[in-house]
Parts: sequence; C-alpha cells; structure tokens
Amino acid sequence: MNTFFATLRGFRFRRGPQRLVGGIAGGLADLTGLDVWIMRALVLVSFLLPVLGVGAYLVAWALTPWQDGTIPLERVLDRR
Repeated sequence: MNTFFATLRGFRFRRGPQRLVGGIAGGLADLTGLDVWIMRALVLVSFLLPVLGVGAYLVAWALTPWQDGTIPLERVLDRR
C-alpha cells in the first residue's frame, strides 16, 4: 500500500493553497493555469452529474496529497 501512496505523491497534482473546502479546485486551477474561481464553478457544475461529480470529488479528496505530501486516506489507514 505504501507504493500506491508514494505513486500518488509522485504526481504533480496537489491540493491548492487557495482552498475553500477541500482544495481540489485550487489544485486543479494551479495545475491547469485557470483562475481558481473558474475552476470552482466548473467543479460545482460537475456536481450536477448524477453521482459522478460528487463521487469523483470525494475520491479526489481522499487520494490527493496536501501541499506537505500527506494523504487523508493514508492517514486514516495508518490509525488502525
């Protein structure tokens, strides 16, 4: 399982420092170069898709590293 999380840390995508909730839109904005408010609007529009928008956001939230490299799902699994 450690190699899985190490692979996730190897990707360039991180949660953005400009965050309102989970930082996913901020990270996507940083990665794509779009304005953070445009990306937030696109993420909110994706929530209109049945299950896919919210489900994808929750998966991204659980697996996306913070700026310091910590991953929420990894921290939850390490507590057991």
